[in-house]
Amino acid sequence: MAHGHKNKDEEKIIFVGDSRVRKGSGFITPPDYTAYPGKSEAFIPNFLLKEWMVGVVVLVGILVLTISEPAPLGYPANPSASVIPMPDWYFLFLYQYLKYPYASGDYVLLGVLGVSGVAFGALLLAPFLDTGKERRFYKRPIASSLMMLSIISVFYLTNVAWTHYKHELEATGQKPEHIQREEEALEKHEQGLPTSNAPGQKEEVAIVDKDNPAMETYKKAGCIGCHAADMKGQGNAPSLRGVGDKHSQEEIVTIIKDGYNGMPPMYEQAIAQGVTDEEITHLAEWLAKQKAEQ
Repeated sequence: MAHGHKNKDEEKIIFVGDSRVRKGSGFITPPDYTAYPGKSEAFIPNFLLKEWMVGVVVLVGILVLTISEPAPLGYPANPSASVIPMPDWYFLFLYQYLKYPYASGDYVLLGVLGVSGVAFGALLLAPFLDTGKERRFYKRPIASSLMMLSIISVFYLTNVAWTHYKHELEATGQKPEHIQREEEALEKHEQGLPTSNAPGQKEEVAIVDKDNPAMETYKKAGCIGCHAADMKGQGNAPSLRGVGDKHSQEEIVTIIKDGYNGMPPMYEQAIAQGVTDEEITHLAEWLAKQKAEQ
């Protein structure tokens, strides 16, 4: 401000401003996002680094669980086994949906591509179709209603598919493989044996007196069709190595005649193959000797 030497009434006031901006040197670090209330942080590196760290922690946790608890091994594939095919649980709603008349048969193309394409296409286009600024769900009735309808439909279809599957199991008398593995693990636990079928935890039991004539009876009676020539079993048929630790000779004869745990009676079939009662008794006696080494 400059003052002249004139009278007070003629005095002038001059304002001088400095509009210069300091020249920066090198990369200018942006201010922290907390300096802007309501704004988000920088995506790189702040947000991305935190996401990576969370991903690493989750990955390490999954690896620890994988190492500490080996994945259970299923039974060997058996093409002749009678099973009810079922997808994984997260596909049950689609599995049930494709059973309906308008999504299968003559309308399978509509069910697979038409309805599913519209549903997933709408999901992908949702951010572009719903451009409103309101984010409270109760003030977005259309989007919220569609979301709730989708969730209810997925839960309903999943429940219907699983309920129908259980009814089919009861009607056919089948037992799912995972239930068989659970029962087998429980039986091993009660006997103080390892409950896992992971390799290296189960010692192989040798065949006792493999040159016994009962081995020929075993093959002649058709036992190898389910229990295999090496007596290790296949599919849902258990191994007969060490069967003497579980069943006596009398119990084995009863199993051959009446069946056991899903195994049908084999006595009539053995007789039809030319096996005599004496050979069956000798076979049961030989199987009762199949025990693990003490």
